[in-house]
Amino acid sequence: MRSRTSTPPRTEPALLLPADPEYRRAMVALFSAGVGVFLLLYVTQGLLPQLASGLQVSPVVASLTISATTAGVALGLIPMSSLSEIVGRVPVMTGSIVTASVIGVVLPLCPDAWWLIGLRGVQGLALAGLPATAMAYLADRIDPRHITAAIGIYLSGNSIGGLGSRFVSGLVAEWAGWRVALGVLGVLSMLCAVVFRTLIPGEGPRRSDPLTPRELVGTLGRHLRNPLLLRIYLLGALFMVVFGAVYTVLGFRLEASPFGLSEGAVGAFFLIYLVGTMTSPRVGKVAGSIGVDRTLMIGAVLAAIGTVVTVADSLAAIAVGLIIVTAGFFTGHVVASASASASVTTARAQASALYLTVYYVANSVGATVATATFHGHGWNGVVVLCVACTVAAGLVATTLPRHIRPETRGA
Repeated sequence: MRSRTSTPPRTEPALLLPADPEYRRAMVALFSAGVGVFLLLYVTQGLLPQLASGLQVSPVVASLTISATTAGVALGLIPMSSLSEIVGRVPVMTGSIVTASVIGVVLPLCPDAWWLIGLRGVQGLALAGLPATAMAYLADRIDPRHITAAIGIYLSGNSIGGLGSRFVSGLVAEWAGWRVALGVLGVLSMLCAVVFRTLIPGEGPRRSDPLTPRELVGTLGRHLRNPLLLRIYLLGALFMVVFGAVYTVLGFRLEASPFGLSEGAVGAFFLIYLVGTMTSPRVGKVAGSIGVDRTLMIGAVLAAIGTVVTVADSLAAIAVGLIIVTAGFFTGHVVASASASASVTTARAQASALYLTVYYVANSVGATVATATFHGHGWNGVVVLCVACTVAAGLVATTLPRHIRPETRGA
C-alpha cells in the first residue's frame, strides 16, 4: 500500500548548454539587462565637468552623483539577493531594471545638485536587484562548464552599457545639454528592460529549496567567515578602485589644460570600453587553462602598467594606457565575480551580492577619493593610488587556489 506521506521524486534543473535555444535567449536577455543597468549606473560620469559648472557646485560634489548611485547599489545588494532566494530571480531582476529606468527618465527634472544626488541614490537601490541576482540566475540555469563564459557575456553587456552611458551622454550633452542627455539614457534603458522581460526564460526547477529568512542570515554569516570568499571580495574591491578612479577623473583631466577637449571628444575616449566587451567572454577560457590565481595576477599587472602609461601628457599614451587598464580590470573582475558564485553551492545570490557590495563600495570610495586626489595632487597622485591597489591585488591573487571549487575554504 502506498504511503500517504510519500512525495514524488524531485526533478533536477535542466541545465542549459550553448546549443540550446533557451541559452541563447537567456544570453540576449541578460546582455540587454547588463547594457540597461550600466547605461544608468554611470550616466553622469562623462558629464561631471558640465554638472559642476551647470549646477554651480565643486567637482567633488558633482562626483557624488556617481558615488551616491554606487553606494545605493551596495546598500541594496544583500536585501535584493535575499529576496531573490525567496520570490525568485526573474521577478527581482525585472522590478530592478524597470524601476531604475523610470527614475532615469525623471532625473532631468531635478532642480539642483542635491536633488540629483538624492534621486541617484534611490536609483542605485533600484538598480541593485539585477547585479545581485543575474550571476546567481546563471549559476542556477547554465551547465557548470559554461558558467564563466556566460557570466563573461553578461559582463560584456555591462561594458557596452558603460561605454554607451559615457559616449552617448557626452555627445548629446554637447549638442543639447546634460538634462537632455540624462533623459535619452533613461529612455534607452527602458528599451533594454523591454527586451529583457520579453526574452528571459523562466527559472526552471531550483537546485535547492527556497531558504527561509533565518537560514539566509545563517548563510550570510558563513559567507563572511569563508576565507576564500573574503579574498575574492577584496580582489573585486581593489580592481574597482583602480577602474573607478581612472574613468571618473578622466573627464576632468582631458577637459583641462593642456588638452582642452569638449564633452563629445572626451566621450569618444570611452569607446575604449569596447576592450571590456571583447575581453570578458574570453577570460573564462584563460582562467580554465592557466588557473584563477595566474589570471588574476595578469589582470593586476595589466592594470598597473596601464595606469603608469597614462602619466604622459599625450592623448595617444592616455588612450593606450586606458586600453591596458580596461583589459586588466575586466580580466580581474570577470574571474573574481565568477569565482564568488562558483565557490559556494548554497545562497549563491548572496555570495555574488556580497562580492558586488564590496565592489560598489570600493567604486564609491574610489571615485570620490580619486577626484579629491586629482584636484589636490594631479594625475600623478591618482596613478600612485591605482598602482598601490594593483600591487595589493597581485599579492592577494598569489594566495588563491589554481581552480575554484564549491565550498572551498583554502588557506
